[in-house]
Amino acid sequence: MGDFPPVVCPDVLRHHQRCLLQTQGSKAARMDDVRKVHDDSVGHGIEDLSVGMSAVYARTVTETDIVLFAGISGDNNPVHMNEVYAKSTVFKSRIVHGLLSASFVSTVIASKLPGPGSIYLSQNLRFKAPVRAGDTVEARVTITDVMLEKNRVALKTVCSVGDTVVIDGEALVLVPARA
Repeated sequence: MGDFPPVVCPDVLRHHQRCLLQTQGSKAARMDDVRKVHDDSVGHGIEDLSVGMSAVYARTVTETDIVLFAGISGDNNPVHMNEVYAKSTVFKSRIVHGLLSASFVSTVIASKLPGPGSIYLSQNLRFKAPVRAGDTVEARVTITDVMLEKNRVALKTVCSVGDTVVIDGEALVLVPARA
C-alpha cells in the first residue's frame, strides 16, 4: 500500500518483546518472564493507595499537538494559532492551550495513579504561567487524602516546565476496589 511504517499497538509490542525474551535463556528464566506479565488494563485498587503516593508523566508539546488540539476542541484562539496576533499580546508569542497542558494530568490519573479503571470526578485548575511549543510539561499527581468508605482519593495536581509551575490544582477521583 505504500512505504508507511507499520502502526504497532503497545499490546502487540509487549507480546513480541515477551516472545523474544522467551526464546532466550534457560527454561526457568522463560517461565519467570511469563509469570511477570503485568496487566496494564488494571490500575490500583483503593486498598493499595496511601497519602503521599505520587506519579509523573512528561511530554514535549509540538506544533502538531497544538494544531490537533485546536481541531479537536474547536479552540482556534489566535493566541494559540497566529504568531502575528500573539506578538501583540502580553505573552509576546504563541502559547499552548491551557487545557492541552492540563490534559497531561488526566494521562497520569488514567494510566499511572490510580490508573486504569479510575474515574475523574472533579478538577480545579489555576494557570500560573504560559507553555510554548517545544516546552516539556511534567504533570505530577500526589495523593493528599484516601476516602476508603467512598472509594475516592483527593489529589494535588501540578504541571511544570523545568522549575516553573505552570498549572496547579486539585482533583477528586473514584477508584474501584480490587476485584
